[in-house]
Amino acid sequence: MPNKILVALDRSEIGQQVFEQALVLAKATKADLLLLHVLSPEEEGSPRIPMVSNYDYYPGLSGQSFEIYQNQWDNFKAEGVKMLQTFSAQANTAGICTEFTQTMGNPGKTICKLAINWGADLIVMGHRGLSGIKELLLGSVSNYVLHHAPCSVYIVRSLVKAEGTEESSQQEEILSA
Repeated sequence: MPNKILVALDRSEIGQQVFEQALVLAKATKADLLLLHVLSPEEEGSPRIPMVSNYDYYPGLSGQSFEIYQNQWDNFKAEGVKMLQTFSAQANTAGICTEFTQTMGNPGKTICKLAINWGADLIVMGHRGLSGIKELLLGSVSNYVLHHAPCSVYIVRSLVKAEGTEESSQQEEILSA
């Protein structure tokens, strides 16, 4: 039974499901939770880095672009902390010892490194559902963690799929049975 569960969260739709699954596991095993949000430009909703040109056609524009980007990044970081605080409060209310951290870096490597340093027995994380070219170009965080984690990994897959897919119709059949 796990005593320490590392919960890797992002602000995607599946983040809430990941937290709920981790909370159920923590309640059942009386485990501690460490909620982690990795700040990464790859995350959905992350501000885009402004393009820098060698030619300064519009003096001051590059400085303004950077200021706008910095404000967007600060808001992005603040929203991440707010998400972690909300989840942490819910877990603490449920009687689960919980802490949280937000850090910048490569999500897969950061998750695995923190799991080692904190002594996690289990990692709970979501799966973005990338496939084909997108997964090849962007990589799969969950795949990286599965192959490099120092402990067991529990992957939460989204219950919401696009209409018409085979998986969503299979889930609908299971739910209606």
